[in-house]
Amino acid sequence: MRFLLDAEQRAFADALNGMLSAADTPAAVRDWSRGEYASGRALWTRMAEAGVFALAVPEAYEGLGPRPVELAVAFVELGRHAVPGPLAETVAAATLLTALGDSGPASRLLPALASGKTTATLTTGRYALDADAADVRLTVRQADGPAELRLAPGPDRPPVPSLDPARRLHPTPPGGELLAAGPQVAAAAAHALTWARLAVAAQALGVGLALLDRTVAYVGQRTQFGVPVGSFQAVKHRLADARTALEFARPLLFGAALTMSPADVAAAKTGACEAAYATARTALQSHGAIGYTAEYGLSLWLTKARALRTAWGAPHECRALVLDAGAPHRRAPTQH
Repeated sequence: MRFLLDAEQRAFADALNGMLSAADTPAAVRDWSRGEYASGRALWTRMAEAGVFALAVPEAYEGLGPRPVELAVAFVELGRHAVPGPLAETVAAATLLTALGDSGPASRLLPALASGKTTATLTTGRYALDADAADVRLTVRQADGPAELRLAPGPDRPPVPSLDPARRLHPTPPGGELLAAGPQVAAAAAHALTWARLAVAAQALGVGLALLDRTVAYVGQRTQFGVPVGSFQAVKHRLADARTALEFARPLLFGAALTMSPADVAAAKTGACEAAYATARTALQSHGAIGYTAEYGLSLWLTKARALRTAWGAPHECRALVLDAGAPHRRAPTQH
């Protein structure tokens, strides 16, 4: 089956690509890594004006969605340009609040998320991404009692080291305002997890495509023995393998965006993140020693490919979900 974007979706992708190309996102990423958020927040405002975050928010709350296919289109471009910030986390927060409905805090928080006036991060574990930069910090906890959704206070400790310096992980402080509790919170969190994985998968695909494009350009310019490195068969084969993996991940992503099945989305996340990670390894090998330096722009995409691979579900977790979903359809062993 082929998944082709329509003219409107392609125009949306082209507009985002043009806007982000002109925005000097590498400088914003480096600022974000240092805890300087002004340039990143300005970029966030421009993305919101383009409708990126409204795609995860229903029209009832001043959004444009839910429109998962268009969201995937947008997040491919965000990954292609290594845009910093709690991107998937804002989508997860918006879809969790939506799933709770009017009985929860949706009307209070969603309009501002759709417009980009506020940023959000959501965590179900020990660490919250960019908690010092986010305006809304949501935590879902479930210990001995029912699941609870809380509006957490700001971080009280510095961030811990991360694979990607632009992904600043803060320990989640206890307490905070209780927004909702009960089984509906657990169900809403599961729904948000599917959307977060879709956003991460799309980001990863964009990261992989950017790494491949940069590497192809580099090996075409770098020479050894008087000829471009890109003319060597070994380099050609590695780049061809990377291209193939990314192109196989693309229909997985958009197929999952159509169904929004948790298993389909988990498969898409695995495919896109593994393809991006393999492309990152190829890019590093092809660039040689310069690829290891933090000052070289390639590092912004290399570290993001590594970090996205485990964000919102490591490969083994996503594969287990896919296998479990297919278990009822597998033939039972013959009894003797």
